[in-house]
Amino acid sequence: MTAKQQFLRGLRFGVPIGLGYLSVSFSFGIMAVSIGFDWWQAVLVSMLNLTSAGQLAGIQIMVHPAQYAAMLISQLTINLRYSFMSISLSQKTEKKFRGIYRWLLGFFMTDEIFAVAVSQKEVTRALFAGLTVAPYFGWTFGTLLGALLGNILPNIVMNALCLAIYGMFVAIVAPDAKKDLKLLTVVGISLILSGLFYYLPLLSRHVSAGLAVSICAVLAAAAGALFFPVRETEGAA
Repeated sequence: MTAKQQFLRGLRFGVPIGLGYLSVSFSFGIMAVSIGFDWWQAVLVSMLNLTSAGQLAGIQIMVHPAQYAAMLISQLTINLRYSFMSISLSQKTEKKFRGIYRWLLGFFMTDEIFAVAVSQKEVTRALFAGLTVAPYFGWTFGTLLGALLGNILPNIVMNALCLAIYGMFVAIVAPDAKKDLKLLTVVGISLILSGLFYYLPLLSRHVSAGLAVSICAVLAAAAGALFFPVRETEGAA
């Protein structure tokens, strides 16, 4: 498959993600403007970042000057999972996918982009580049629309739009989980752990949402590696 075909293939994979990001970033644009950001500042934040939870937490701290420690801790814990995703995905990239391309992989890494990319047998530079186009522009354009037009929609509609990204991620994972009992078990473990961090008062009060996601991901992955180890010969096949 040529590089152009790989790029178009990735572009096609990224369209559903971009449409989902469009609705979620719309909400971010509204929130940013409502707490005092100009429309262009909200768009700039989305252009330089690609993390919904990280941006929402970041703008809340940015309106209170000099809280650098809080910003560092919140962004580190919320976005820590992207480091694990990047390391994992880097094991499936082609040999040419190195140097500056690895930096770009880290910048564009999101839950949904990772879920689609990791399902591929090999991730080429062209495939990954095509995969990131629609999500990036969907996220940025959605922020612009929300910042400029957000006041038109009622709150009940905006709250509904915020659920779109979760439904999209379920749609990505569910088909494979239905066919693979091992994957379904790992997903179930992560759901149980996530529920504990959300509902148990001790955990919900002392562990941030971003750190909880990272902990759940690591523990669920560790459980999968422990109970369902993959032999080297299987991995090569």
